[in-house]
Amino acid sequence: MKRSAVLGFAALCVAAWMGAASAQEVTTITGAGSTFAHPVLTKWSRAYRQGGSGDFPTTNSGLEDPQSGSILDYEPSGSLAGTMRVKDRAVDFGASDAPLKSDELAKLGLGQFPIVIGGVVVAVNVEGIGPGQIKFTGPLLADIFMGKVTTWSDPAIKAVNPDLKLPDAKIAVIHRAEGSGTTFNLADYLAKVSPPWRQAMGVDTVLKWPTGTGAKGNEGVAQAVKRTNNAIGYVEYTQAVQAKLTTALIQNSAGTFVKPDTQSFQAAAARADWSKTSDFHLLLTDAPGTDAYPIAATVFVLMHKQPTWLQNPRATLDFFRWTLDHGAKHAADLGYVPLPPSLATQVKDYWSKTFKVGY
Repeated sequence: MKRSAVLGFAALCVAAWMGAASAQEVTTITGAGSTFAHPVLTKWSRAYRQGGSGDFPTTNSGLEDPQSGSILDYEPSGSLAGTMRVKDRAVDFGASDAPLKSDELAKLGLGQFPIVIGGVVVAVNVEGIGPGQIKFTGPLLADIFMGKVTTWSDPAIKAVNPDLKLPDAKIAVIHRAEGSGTTFNLADYLAKVSPPWRQAMGVDTVLKWPTGTGAKGNEGVAQAVKRTNNAIGYVEYTQAVQAKLTTALIQNSAGTFVKPDTQSFQAAAARADWSKTSDFHLLLTDAPGTDAYPIAATVFVLMHKQPTWLQNPRATLDFFRWTLDHGAKHAADLGYVPLPPSLATQVKDYWSKTFKVGY
């Protein structure tokens, strides 16, 4: 074989190898924050890698198809930590269930938009009590989490649950140990229905708990409730389902004791008017409606309006655009409520006006 032919063949091999390598190259998106959103972000990331990214989806015809798109490196560190990490430009985005107000966003140079809706559920571990059997009003929950009602045989609990056989045992309160959007939404609900809670505890991602034991993340609280007799705690719905916890009915603003599920979360979100918000700052707690679950919550993404070259804003928004366009079924399968189409359109319009990434 002539030298020129050999060199030509070698060049073709190198080009083919480089092309194959390029086809396998992916961008890593970094995020941190909400443990509430961790299950759905994980599922979305896997589907996105297999199904395509950006404007051109892959064939996804079988296991032999090459993976494409971005790798999501997400740390479920809690909403407060996620907000702090994106503020410090340590990640491409932060995820939080506690939205920031527009003046604070402007001060930090951040934009904010919703990605999914879910619910905060109250879980108990009391012998003989099954899912949906025990009921709580908001003021009663506030008194339990403030340490004012300390035993399961307390008359205040019996008054709401006259047909239940409850033990004369001390209530073991389990709460979040770190800054948490789940805590924020529970506190926001309790502040709306219990003046003593509003005055003593307030609304924040970190609270000064007068009683109970702290656990890290929604998963940590779920596992602590599961292994602690006579426990009560609050967790994100999907985590409660995965841990097979006994969840309670919570009284809503219409006086109905409502079961936590996708339908009751959807009912809570149904009357929300996002078009009148600034930077999507809206909370769904204590929503009106007979079927509305009272502790519904939204997961928000925080990103810098003017990112540095170290960040991947375009890849990040490509990922979230895919979740809005193709991720609804994945979210619903886990018990979340996907954003309605009108809200998804508002989010995309917000991107074009807010983030300087050529979108």
